[in-house]
Amino acid sequence: MSISLFDIKGKNALVTGSTHGLGMAMARGLGLAGANIIVNGNSSQEKIDKAVAQYKSEGINTTGYKFNVTREEEVISAIAQIETEVGQIDILVNNAGIIKRTPLIEMEVSDFKEVIDVDLVSPFIVSKHVVKGMIARKEGKVINICSMMSELGRNGVGAYAAAKGGLKMLTQNMATEWAKHNIQVNGIGPGYFATSQTAPIRVDGHPFNGFIVNRTPAAKWGDPSDLAGAAIFLSSKASDFVNGHVLYVDGGILATIGKPSNES
Repeated sequence: MSISLFDIKGKNALVTGSTHGLGMAMARGLGLAGANIIVNGNSSQEKIDKAVAQYKSEGINTTGYKFNVTREEEVISAIAQIETEVGQIDILVNNAGIIKRTPLIEMEVSDFKEVIDVDLVSPFIVSKHVVKGMIARKEGKVINICSMMSELGRNGVGAYAAAKGGLKMLTQNMATEWAKHNIQVNGIGPGYFATSQTAPIRVDGHPFNGFIVNRTPAAKWGDPSDLAGAAIFLSSKASDFVNGHVLYVDGGILATIGKPSNES
């Protein structure tokens, strides 16, 4: 198998929500493989500038754009600016997302709608406008960041699970409609990863840390860099006949019912 199958050098990759966390890890993986990274965030220009500087310090060609992925007019304007200043968008990674950990019976409708808006509606908005250029060129890669909650439920994350379950089906429908234009639309479903956000619950003795380590066949939390290979594969020619698929990078959690806590 030729290594050129995985070659993404010179490709322009827009990764939403890529100023930190798993979005940054996937963007870094694409960038170190030779892609030009287009960073997106919405919290502050300062945070975007800091992220761009971090990527550039690692030798990654990077630009940054602040826009709200849930506002169609901002998305349209930003895509036009990107296409003028950077060039065509070859790879789109819909990563921006939020989670609100509230039992459904206690959750405000406005909070439920906000999670759906960011985690499900925004991938539709951004994809709809990026893919127009891909259709014209008859080539493109779209990656939606799904979740194990695309398959499973868990107490306190009902809105997130509803959004991520919907995103799995949106991914399949995007693939159904756009495959004829030589556009591949797939998903990545991360498991539980060691990030700054999970640091407080990854300490020895914390019940959730023990639960995840025991529940995962690999018996550990994932390292964010573990997502790079999946992102590169789904962005490259190696995945040209892979469409509507969600690739779970979860250490095997979805493959097993788990084991008793006293079993080694």
